[in-house]
Amino acid sequence: MPATHTMARKTKTEALETRNQILDAAEKVFGERGVARTSLHEIAEGAGLTRGAVYWHFADKYDLLSALWERCLLPLEAAFAAIDAEHVEDALTRIRAKVRGVADRIVHDPRTRNMMGIFLLRCEMVDEIAASRQRIVGDRDDCLQQMAAEFRSAVAAGQLRKDLDADAAAIELHGIIDGLCYHWLLEPSRFDFEQRVAACTDAWLIGQGADPLAGRRRVTRPTRSAAAQMAKKAARRASVR
Repeated sequence: MPATHTMARKTKTEALETRNQILDAAEKVFGERGVARTSLHEIAEGAGLTRGAVYWHFADKYDLLSALWERCLLPLEAAFAAIDAEHVEDALTRIRAKVRGVADRIVHDPRTRNMMGIFLLRCEMVDEIAASRQRIVGDRDDCLQQMAAEFRSAVAAGQLRKDLDADAAAIELHGIIDGLCYHWLLEPSRFDFEQRVAACTDAWLIGQGADPLAGRRRVTRPTRSAAAQMAKKAARRASVR
């Protein structure tokens, strides 16, 4: 392999390592001080870099916030894709599995848990965060649309009541998860988050006409091998910006 190719690969790898180093520092400082009270200088110090090195990769701290959100979202998208592939013909099982998958990542993946803490507890929705907020709201709307589509599929399959408002159902289910997550992050020892999310989701789905036993025996904690491989590929694509 020519030396120029080796150097180019090394430079690209080092740039990616520096970028991740900055993201890790931002995640830590945002979690400790909140987004509005954190400066790029503090993030640079936390990463052991100069402020110029941070600016090389990110325009400002809100650009950093968007990148953190994307880094957190990619593994979830990969996990959802794995669930879709495993339960092609069963919308109700997909809904339950995706909800449990989100709860699993929040509890067992420190990066996801930290990001939920930042967005629910440490992120002030002020004017300066408008660009990041627009990105996050856009991703949320995409997620709501996808979940509404799952509800429509479940209705069409006779798994939920025929008069269900799929768009409203998607918002309601998001509200259950967000609300439980907020209170769990405030005091994790208060209750078992995964267990409570599963129980509340099942109870809510029964209220929407679901068979109390349908799909429950088939839903387990999602395996991470296939999702992890898909997430790595997606992360590599996202890092080349």
